[in-house]
Amino acid sequence: MTARRPRHRAVTRGLLRRMPLPSLHSDDDKESRGRVLVVGGSMLVPGAVLLAGVAALRAGAGKLQLATVRTAAPGLALAVPEALVVPLPQARTGEIAGTGAASELREYAGGADALLIGPGMGDGPAARTLLAALVRLIGDDATLVLDGAGVVALGDEPSMLASLGGRVVLTPHAGEMASLLGLDKRDVQADPAAAATQAAELFSAVVALKGADTWIAAPDGALLRYDGGSVGLGTSGSGDTLAGIVTGLAARGAAPLTAAAWGVWAHGSAGRILARRMAAVGFLARELLAEVPALVGSR
Repeated sequence: MTARRPRHRAVTRGLLRRMPLPSLHSDDDKESRGRVLVVGGSMLVPGAVLLAGVAALRAGAGKLQLATVRTAAPGLALAVPEALVVPLPQARTGEIAGTGAASELREYAGGADALLIGPGMGDGPAARTLLAALVRLIGDDATLVLDGAGVVALGDEPSMLASLGGRVVLTPHAGEMASLLGLDKRDVQADPAAAATQAAELFSAVVALKGADTWIAAPDGALLRYDGGSVGLGTSGSGDTLAGIVTGLAARGAAPLTAAAWGVWAHGSAGRILARRMAAVGFLARELLAEVPALVGSR
């Protein structure tokens, strides 16, 4: 890829005013604000699902369902009492067993308004098997968000998402994007806008390519850039939190590009708030969560 200066719009408060979130009404209940299903985690990384799920609630989603490996499910249910927790079959590796898990999730996937697949999962055939099965179960109006292993699981099969009609958001970092497109990571880093645009077109999805600047590309050619993040956001679990915010906004009814733009902005803004309050580095991904409602909840 050759570096260039792409035409794009900056993600600012002004832009977001022209991309409003769905209105909130005094008589809204948890059903009207949408149901989220987060699928992910492993025996070694169960907390990723917690971060993503709570982020979805903080972004305003009404109901939360979490699905993770059987050994982690009881602890997760206690840690997030607001959620329904689905224990999934577990492989000897400590990862979700893809084929068995899909059948366990049939009733939950079909009823979700937004699904997030991938936080805390390891890369591998099981993730691809699970993703392929769940795509077939998603409701006609639901949005799918893929993060981490969920992104990589797409591999070289863009047709896997064809039935969703563009109701997809991918949130990769440079390494995951390189794997997805068969590129060297350095090529992605040299021209992230081009990589995001290529992936958006190939997979008919909104792509938020995370980095020092986050590039958000849509299948119709729209390209946004957010440069307001802070160095402290480069910490464990931060990406899970971002994916959860995007999913929660999608559950509320935000279109994929709107959910991605607002999610990236809210995530970055929360990081700046904590950087001013605490220090440039050292705050935790879970500390971002409490800042989210004031950023997106009253819009």
